[in-house]
Amino acid sequence: MTESREHKCECLEAYRDIDRVIQKNRGDRGALIQVLHYVQERLGYVPRNVQVRVAQALGVSLSEVYGVVTFYSFFREKPRGKYIISSCQGTACYVRGAPEVLARLEKDLGISAGDTTEDGLFTLEVVRCLGACGLAPVITVNKDTHGRMSEDKVPSVLNLYRKKAESEVTVAGT
Repeated sequence: MTESREHKCECLEAYRDIDRVIQKNRGDRGALIQVLHYVQERLGYVPRNVQVRVAQALGVSLSEVYGVVTFYSFFREKPRGKYIISSCQGTACYVRGAPEVLARLEKDLGISAGDTTEDGLFTLEVVRCLGACGLAPVITVNKDTHGRMSEDKVPSVLNLYRKKAESEVTVAGT
């Protein structure tokens, strides 16, 4: 897994590997979390079609698989973007304008919290505390912390990562 991109290849090879792990554990209800971890590691998320395959092979209900995927925060049902934006909505951030920052992020990205932009560049998530209350309101983009955020600073932060992504594409394409 690359540091900045959690969504991985959905190629035929990945699905073949996943099928091998599923078949290796056929009928073993106790292997559910282990198999789901492998899927998450291989694809970056656990798509619905794979949940169905896991349920059938392990002999568990689809609702049980879905329950595990939605209960544990490690698992995701949708691919994540290259840049994960975490918007703190903890008390210190909240009282210092975090809701307005989040609203601006949603507006400028054209998505709601929990979603990923169509181009796969950004995923926006809400967190309860990032542990940087003195810098409130705070967002993180992957491992970068942006403190004392305001809704007016949102466009420049987003543009920073858009330019970074463009330069990576340019370098890779030369």
